[in-house]
Amino acid sequence: MKRDSVLSLLGIAKKAGKVMAGEFQTEQAVKTGKAGLVIVSEEASQNTKKKFRNMCDFYRVPVFFYGGKEQLGTAIGCEFRASLAVVDEGLSKSIEKKLESKGREV
Repeated sequence: MKRDSVLSLLGIAKKAGKVMAGEFQTEQAVKTGKAGLVIVSEEASQNTKKKFRNMCDFYRVPVFFYGGKEQLGTAIGCEFRASLAVVDEGLSKSIEKKLESKGREV
């Protein structure tokens, strides 16, 4: 199985201490202007997706709906995560590029 480049980059970001995971921390990262990118699991509830879409639109933070809760959690060494924020500009841009290219490949 091919390694998922988005999840690999998330793992690198986590090791560098540049990921805030979980709903509360993701929200804090967005509202304090630290988040460069938000990823919400495709398995998250419609409420959660709407909440983050609206919040990210308001604060002008790119938001992507990607992967399962377990995939996102595993990528950053946790069990399940429905949302996470990347708080490093360079890593955010790299992950965003990968997500956009995946979006076009679908």
